Amino acid sequence: MKKTKLLSLSLALALFLGLSQKSVANTSGYEKVTSNQRVIEALEMLKGTAGEFSRKAILGQNLTGKPMKILFKNLGQFSRKHAAGDALGWKENGQLYILINQKHRNAPIPALASLLSHEALHQDKYNSISEETYAWSMEAYVWLQLKEKYPNLVKNHYHPLVQRENILGDMYVKANYTSDLIRKQIRMNPAYSDLPQNSPGFVNK
Repeated sequence: MKKTKLLSLSLALALFLGLSQKSVANTSGYEKVTSNQRVIEALEMLKGTAGEFSRKAILGQNLTGKPMKILFKNLGQFSRKHAAGDALGWKENGQLYILINQKHRNAPIPALASLLSHEALHQDKYNSISEETYAWSMEAYVWLQLKEKYPNLVKNHYHPLVQRENILGDMYVKANYTSDLIRKQIRMNPAYSDLPQNSPGFVNK
């Protein structure tokens, strides 16, 4: 009986250590980006999706050559027009930040991942209709991929960020998996009314 208990304890300990090592392995490399476990899980979800480019950009493969920092913030502190926004790309003293509206702190992880795939594409002070169209389309496509891969995490979920992703995904599908409807929506958005058509790296052909 003692041997059986000892064996069971040993197996349990081995399993625990194995899971702990796996957890450490999954979070390795993200310590300069965030300490938020949900954000780390969202970044891990981007592996194997169209958002893998964005994940690598967040880890440092971007125009600054440094990892981006991801934080939840009250976006109203930056300006009134940002208060109701979902996220904001910010650059200060050569450091890129992705600032997510604090109301999304507990959003489903696939929705956070999709949002991050968008924001990681903003890497300089220049923006344009073409850049936003590309970023929104990336977000929509990643959402469709994650929604298919993790249906139970977003099924019948009414979080505001999920609603945003569903709207983007629907526009992308209705436009036959092109950015046509998304581009029209961006052009009608007052927040982007002062943006030029193109910016460095994002030229509409």
